Amino acid sequence: MDSKVKITTEFIKLDQLLKFSGAVAIGSEAKELIQSGAVKVNGEVCTMRGKKIRPGDTVAVNGQDITVE
Repeated sequence: MDSKVKITTEFIKLDQLLKFSGAVAIGSEAKELIQSGAVKVNGEVCTMRGKKIRPGDTVAVNGQDITVE
């Protein structure tokens, strides 16, 4: 399933994006997914919770692709 998330700032941190998009319910779930290597940013595994995600980036988690606009 693909979804698009529109942000009004220059960037959003990876863990915040996962919560904002509804991919996870709580922050600790986002932290676990990221640290376990289950999250990809632009096709590469990312283990940094604070990774800056900018418009045009795509995040893949749990079979879902989230594109930031």
